[in-house]
Amino acid sequence: MKIVDIETIRFRTTSRNYPTRWGYYTWGEEHEAIGTITKVVTDEGAVGYNLGGNPDVMEHVVKPLLLGENPLNREKLWHWMEQHPGINEHTAGFVDCLLWDLYGRMVGLPVHKCLGGCRDRIKAYASTWPNMGKVDDYVEFALACKDAGYTAFKVHAYIHFDPYNWEPGPQLPGYPEADVEICRAVREAVGDDMVLMLDPFGVYTYQQAVWVGHQLEDLNYYWLEHPMIETRVEAYRRLCQELAINICSPEHAPGGIFTRAEWVLQGASDMCRVDVGYGGITGSYKLAMLCQAYGIQCEMHGGHWTNSHILGATPESTCEYFERGLLRPDLDYETPPPYLKAIPDPLDDDGNVILPTTPGLGMEFIWDYIEENRIA
Repeated sequence: MKIVDIETIRFRTTSRNYPTRWGYYTWGEEHEAIGTITKVVTDEGAVGYNLGGNPDVMEHVVKPLLLGENPLNREKLWHWMEQHPGINEHTAGFVDCLLWDLYGRMVGLPVHKCLGGCRDRIKAYASTWPNMGKVDDYVEFALACKDAGYTAFKVHAYIHFDPYNWEPGPQLPGYPEADVEICRAVREAVGDDMVLMLDPFGVYTYQQAVWVGHQLEDLNYYWLEHPMIETRVEAYRRLCQELAINICSPEHAPGGIFTRAEWVLQGASDMCRVDVGYGGITGSYKLAMLCQAYGIQCEMHGGHWTNSHILGATPESTCEYFERGLLRPDLDYETPPPYLKAIPDPLDDDGNVILPTTPGLGMEFIWDYIEENRIA
């Protein structure tokens, strides 16, 4: 079996994300956007898909590397891409997931069963959009999520955003007092029986992270995620020694499993954090097994079609939660976009995400919509 084609399909769709000068996004009115789907084809007619992909990179870098190769040799191809100077780790992770989708479709199984299979449902936490509003907005939304069946709730407070002037801003400085005000109000509103977390997205100094951590300990928060810029490993090591609350990191540090293995060895985090953008399904599963061996949790950054399969192939003691979102009151999360038949993470009445049961990653596309809006 050989790969004979890799194609990226471009089509018109819509979005409500707006980039700012600081590299982060704000939420706004719906506008036209461009979506992509990448397709891999073998000489035996097997096909795999992944949602996304840069057409130029796929055509001029990935395709020349993979054409003629056996797509079942995922481990070999994973190492090739990891070592390739023209392929960054996000692209390598994307293509790795594409090859897993191909394999799952070939054998008629969801990828989490191909990896070994462990769970079909994962307990979920509601993960908020950042900069969602004032304190009362977060409180009302936390209560709504609790009423909807969620047993856990994660606050993204003010990220790349000045809550006092109410405008986007650079990553630093952060606003720890405003963040803690939200965290305290949410705890008071939902009571002690809901698991709570905070993700400030690297906006604190070391001293601010220590102060926030102690405040969250008093409020019985479960973890503090990515509180500082993640190039400062020593600062994280000291933070873990200083605080009792779990520090969940690194989220966006480059280097995938290799960087995170160093963090584990240095005691720079209490819980690891990764997603398929840092090694694909192959690399993320390797990290989950490393964490399992060291007796620490590996919490997946985001859920969606790809990360969900790592969760389904690991026990709760290794990967505990499914991050559902990002959520906000004016977002209809339960309705799929017009190019997909279903959302990746339907929720049951007990606050658990039901994992995909269809072959591969689980994506089923509405090809009529895609073809009608296709960009040549």
